[in-house]
Parts: sequence; structure tokens; C-alpha cells
Amino acid sequence: MTAVMDKPAERPVRGPGRWAAPPRPAWEEKPNPAGVAGKGLVLALACLAILFPLWIVVVTSLSSRETIDEAGGLVMIPRDVTFVAYQELLSGGQVTRAAIVSVGVTLVGTLFSMAVSVLCAYGLSRSGSLGHRWILMLLLATMFFSAGLIPTYLLVQSLGLMDSYLALILPSAISVFNILVLRGFFMGISPELIDSARIDGAGDLRILWRIVLPLSRAVVAVITLFYAVGYWSAWFNASLYLNDQDMLPLQNVMIQLVQKQEAPVGLGQAIKTGELSGLAVQMAVMVMALLPVAVLSPFVQRHFRKGMLTGAVKG
Repeated sequence: MTAVMDKPAERPVRGPGRWAAPPRPAWEEKPNPAGVAGKGLVLALACLAILFPLWIVVVTSLSSRETIDEAGGLVMIPRDVTFVAYQELLSGGQVTRAAIVSVGVTLVGTLFSMAVSVLCAYGLSRSGSLGHRWILMLLLATMFFSAGLIPTYLLVQSLGLMDSYLALILPSAISVFNILVLRGFFMGISPELIDSARIDGAGDLRILWRIVLPLSRAVVAVITLFYAVGYWSAWFNASLYLNDQDMLPLQNVMIQLVQKQEAPVGLGQAIKTGELSGLAVQMAVMVMALLPVAVLSPFVQRHFRKGMLTGAVKG
């Protein structure tokens, strides 16, 4: 009996002097030299548009007052490189204290947010957990409905968190979106791994620590970066809940310097006497605010390209 084929096999197309493969769709064709050159040009222009402003900020922060005055503002070509602005900022004044506050809030807040988010996401990823559907629906509702700024302020005030560093962490400690991302990744882990661990007598916390988290390093690193960048860049909560100038984080001090509202003690005197350029100080604070994110991002970037779970269960 002759087998019936559902679809006849495609025969190669006869080309001039050789057998040629059938034509491929446009999106699968090999790009021509003009297309490759165009993509390279677009990428080069995009990189230039991103790096050129950063270059100006860094060069201006390293320029002397005379160089800035000669350039009439921002400096593009480095001359007379000096670190006086950074030395003054890190000499133990308000900027140094604000940087320490930002680092402390970022570390403590990121650890707290990750601990709560991982535990919540793992509980919601287990279908047999108590009330996980109702808790999930409640979390989803907070993404679309919010009480608003005034009730949040009154709540923080009633809890006695005004002029407290907890006011910089607790109101924005949890992101439902990050929890959902973690939950989706945890649900993708093979149930056979968790079932085998339960047979061996492991509890939920041990399964989470020994199996789930090691297999979820990529997503945990990315969510950790999201939380850390959020805490490091946050300024709105500090402007609402902190009245003490000595407790302000680095972002709020940077806003004061850029807007020239109030210069730190000692630093403002150096600017008035002409020892420092106010523009160099502003650019130096911007560099200090951008430096941690720029340093940490390349180490976490490789996790963005990692695939989903592979090789966890051998057939």
C-alpha cells in the first residue's frame, strides 16, 4: 500500500547550473551589505546619543572653574583635569552623609523587598497553598486601584514614621509586578524536583532555599536590580516624610544643588568664594548618583540573556 502524504515534499527549484533552494521569506533572508551598514549606523547614533551627554557630565565635573568659564558652561573637551569637586563632596559634609544614607536605605530596602517578594511569590506559585487565589486577586487589584497620596501620607503619619528611614522603605517596599514575575518563573520549575524533595523530607523553606532559588538566579538577580535601582533613585518619599536635612538621601541633596535651593555648609562657601564652580559640583553629584547603577548593571546584564530553566530534569 502506498503511503499517503498529507503534504507533498517541496522540490528544489532548478537554478542556472545548480539546484537552488526555494526562496525564503523576507525576514529570514540574509541582510545585504546596505542593510548591515544601515543597522550599524543606527546603533552607532543611538550609542552616541546616550554616551555623549554622559561624557559632558563627567568632563564638566572634572574641569576647573577657569575651564568652565572659558567654555561658557558645559565642557566637551577635557582640560586641566581636577578632582577638587569630588574631594569637597566627599570631605565629610552633607553630601557624604547623604550618600551613606542612600547606600544604607538601598541595601536594607532591597533585602527586605526581596525577602517578602520571594516568599510571597513562592507561596502563590504553589496551587495547594491556603487562600492563594484570593491573595493573588487582592494583589492584582492593587495594580489598578490605589488609595492615593493623601491617605498614604496620613497612614505613614499615624504610624509614627515621619522623620524615620522606615518611611523610605515601607511605603514602596513591595511591587506586585515583581511578585508576578517571580511567581511565573517559580511555576515554570519542574514539579518533579519539588516532589522528590518532599519525598526526601524537605520542607517548604528548604525547598525554596536549596532548589527553587538556585534555579532562579537569573530572575532573582534582575528583580534585585529593579528594587535596588528603585531605592537608589527614589526621592519623592524623602521629600514627603523627612523634614530633617541631615537625613536626606543623595538624590534629594542633588536636587537641591541642581535647583540651587540650598548648598551644603562649607561647600556653598567654597562656591561663593570662587574656589569651586557650582556647575562642576552639580555634575559631580550627578556622577555620584549614576555611578552605582552604571557599575552594577553590567554584572546583572548577562542574566537578562539567560534562557529559562534547562536541564533540571533528565529524561
